[in-house]
Amino acid sequence: MGAGHDHGHAHTPAGGTATAAYRGRLRVALSITLTVMVVEIVGGIVADSLALVADAAHMATDALGLGMALMAIHFASLPPSGKRTFGYARAEILAALANCLLLLGVGGYVLYEAVQRFITPAGTEGGLTIVFGAIGLVANMISLTLLMRGQKESLNVRGAFLEVAADALGSVAVIISAVVILATGWQAADPIASLVIGLMIVPRTWKLLRETLDVLLEAAPKNVDMDEVRAHILALDGVEDVHDLHAWTITSGMPVVSAHVVVRTDVLNAIGHEKMLHELQGCLGDHFDVEHCTFQLEPGGHAEHEARLCH
Repeated sequence: MGAGHDHGHAHTPAGGTATAAYRGRLRVALSITLTVMVVEIVGGIVADSLALVADAAHMATDALGLGMALMAIHFASLPPSGKRTFGYARAEILAALANCLLLLGVGGYVLYEAVQRFITPAGTEGGLTIVFGAIGLVANMISLTLLMRGQKESLNVRGAFLEVAADALGSVAVIISAVVILATGWQAADPIASLVIGLMIVPRTWKLLRETLDVLLEAAPKNVDMDEVRAHILALDGVEDVHDLHAWTITSGMPVVSAHVVVRTDVLNAIGHEKMLHELQGCLGDHFDVEHCTFQLEPGGHAEHEARLCH
């Protein structure tokens, strides 16, 4: 008496994942980032500003991260196959993970170089640093505006957004340090700004890393309360029990729920499997943002005969 039913809601765009809708914006952000990165590298060398070079290095990782996000969208949009039944949707999560590792690496490098600059001070040209820092800040604000909405819907876009956000804050730190150097001649302001840039990267990256690992470890989606899901299913007329209830996320915007639902035989005989499945689907579809639901309908006592591996 087991029966399966799968149903998809129209939460994901035509490209297949939540990130696909922001492909064009990611491309524009990538173009801006590459242009400003070159400008800041030249400015950092001319002005001998570690903070500016650090910001340019972070922009290089932004460019790499944005490029990986775009590549992940391409792979995630490939159709499923017999071997890869969900396609390559997880490519976006892997890109987000790679972004986290990049951010942590850059943060560590910037902190190391800042300490070295304290040990061996250099003469930073404050005026030029302000000019190039301002260019970087304007570019970052444009990119942030482009990615603002997408970062709420996709971990992949959020990884890119956080990199650009850290860059924007870094540009602010660069400008402030340059103003301090111009006003007071205190060269330590430059490595201090670099330390601030490095320290700003870590907390945001750690949060994104945790969310990304939750997806890879198939934790329940953060917006799906499993106790609530169970309660809604049990509240349906004829449902006696729910077991093997699982929820996980394939990629951003693609949550999945599966469950074995024990239904009274007389109810199944009266309304039929199809109506029961529609009621279950409507129950979850109306109250939870779930992309795919799969139910197995069972009579009482059936669970005792299932293989232990299924529990």
